[in-house]
Amino acid sequence: MSKRKKTIILIVVLCAVLLLLIGLLVFVSGSKKKKAEEERRQSASLSMRESSISLSKKAASLAALSSEKMTSSASSSSASSAEETKPTGPKSPLTGEVLLDPSLLTKRNVAFMIENSSPALPHYGINSAGVIYECPMEGGMTRYMAVFEDYKGLDRIGNLRSCRPYFAYIASEYDAVYVHFGQSVHGEELLATGIVADLNGTDGSLNDIWFRSSDKKSPHNAYTTGAGVDEGIAQKGYRTTKKEGLRDHFIFSEKENTLPSGEPCEALSLYLYNNQPYFIYDKSTGLYKRFEYDAPEIDAVDGKQIMVKNIILQDVPCSIYEGTTYLNIPVKGTGKGKFITDGKMIDITWEKKSDTGITSYFMPDGSEIELNPGKTWVSLIEKYHSDENNFYSTIEEFNAR
Repeated sequence: MSKRKKTIILIVVLCAVLLLLIGLLVFVSGSKKKKAEEERRQSASLSMRESSISLSKKAASLAALSSEKMTSSASSSSASSAEETKPTGPKSPLTGEVLLDPSLLTKRNVAFMIENSSPALPHYGINSAGVIYECPMEGGMTRYMAVFEDYKGLDRIGNLRSCRPYFAYIASEYDAVYVHFGQSVHGEELLATGIVADLNGTDGSLNDIWFRSSDKKSPHNAYTTGAGVDEGIAQKGYRTTKKEGLRDHFIFSEKENTLPSGEPCEALSLYLYNNQPYFIYDKSTGLYKRFEYDAPEIDAVDGKQIMVKNIILQDVPCSIYEGTTYLNIPVKGTGKGKFITDGKMIDITWEKKSDTGITSYFMPDGSEIELNPGKTWVSLIEKYHSDENNFYSTIEEFNAR
């Protein structure tokens, strides 16, 4: 082979190799570009996803903040609405609650003597009273005096029973018309002094305002009505408005009185062996439920259990009138007691300066007690039995007694 031919062949081979190398370089370069493009696309996609997630989080955060503001605004609006719809107006001197009928502010109170023996149960109309007194009687029983400012529309109030002097003295504190069905000898003597204006079911002059029911036997079936009381007051010519300058019987707290220095008291039982009364605190309502004779004490008019916001135990001296079985309970003077409300209890003292003077109750620091708005139960406790009352810090403790 000639030298020229060899040179041509070598040039062809070199060109082929060069073309091969160029092709390889192009391929490699293209692959890198493709890979870089793919990486850019992935990076862009990841960035978009992250951006989307970030935006979603921000949106969720904004939505939550908006919802919180709306909830807060709604709550504020609701509270404001509740505040705006809260009843306003003159408050009851008996309960401290707003009177739906402002005319009751000047209307004279009426106090009813109500029997509390088991044959007389259930009571009628007692849940309409603002203040209820329970006092011991002869034979180990108790009797109530329920003080009303509004008895309108009640078709059956009672069972009504006879007067005892200490009830009449208490009724005079309220300038109340005192409704009773008979009286003890000493009660009759006191009523004759005119200490209270009274309606007596046995004096024969008001026969048309009373009735006896057929579902109970005498003497446990004497009743009156709201209209009958008004008729009796009119027949007797008694004043229908409160005495000028009459002081309110109680002071009521503007804010909830939680007795911060008091002891826990979610249940209490009293020493009275006949009806064996006790109270249980209901945390859901802030009221004490009343029980006696091993059952809830019910008002037959509304079918509801008696429940009160405040309980006052007033220790009093006690003796027996000579030659009788009647109790002599002086309510003028001073003594000790307890004030119970909102699941707490505190020791108090009391003072009544005159026969018709208002009984005042005092905290340990000497200030007058402030009741929480609501109904009040006052139990007169024979002071030599006061240590037989039992108080329980919790309902569980009471149930385990």
